[in-house]
Amino acid sequence: MNWSVFEGLLSGVNKYSTAFGRIWLSLVFIFRLLVYVVAAERVWSDDHKDFDCNTRQPGCTNVCFDHFFPVSHIRLWALQLILVTCPSLLVIMHVAYREAKEQRLREAGGDGCRHIYPNPGKKRGGLWWTYLLSLMFKAGVDVVFLYIFYHFYRNYTLPRVVKCELPPCPNVVDCFISRPTEKNIFTLFMVATTCVCIVLSLIEAAYLVGKRCREC
Repeated sequence: MNWSVFEGLLSGVNKYSTAFGRIWLSLVFIFRLLVYVVAAERVWSDDHKDFDCNTRQPGCTNVCFDHFFPVSHIRLWALQLILVTCPSLLVIMHVAYREAKEQRLREAGGDGCRHIYPNPGKKRGGLWWTYLLSLMFKAGVDVVFLYIFYHFYRNYTLPRVVKCELPPCPNVVDCFISRPTEKNIFTLFMVATTCVCIVLSLIEAAYLVGKRCREC
């Protein structure tokens, strides 16, 4: 991974964000992305290999695993992190578009021409709407994924033993999940940080709207 490019993206997001946005970015990077890369990914690396059922019936373990784990936690988190960070990149692209348009105007008319965007990073006009919609999209993505996790895994927790009677299992068999306590701790941690990020996004959106109303 090219960390210099990643660092440039982070600095751009941090530059055009409000104070709430900088706190949100710190939470996502430290408590979600780094925890995912450093620890959580390793916890779920053996989920299928160590999913044991007390039967030797061919195919029973695979069917039961697919039933209780329709989508892996770790893959859902990866998709969630990708979707929740994309709107911030759209804000950077919008600012870059403004800067490029301003540069073309200066090259065509010289330094004495009228400036369309005196400060391209100032949240006015279309950029204000882009930033506000990005906040609502980020909060919406986190809410949707919280619902998906709750739908697949009730109360966001995993039991130590699950009972499966799906064919081709010969009867009701007991299946044992690998490291359920550790996985539950990481799941609840990620859920808690997601809730904090949702609250920060909503507070930042309210702050932008309130500030704009006061200016008007």
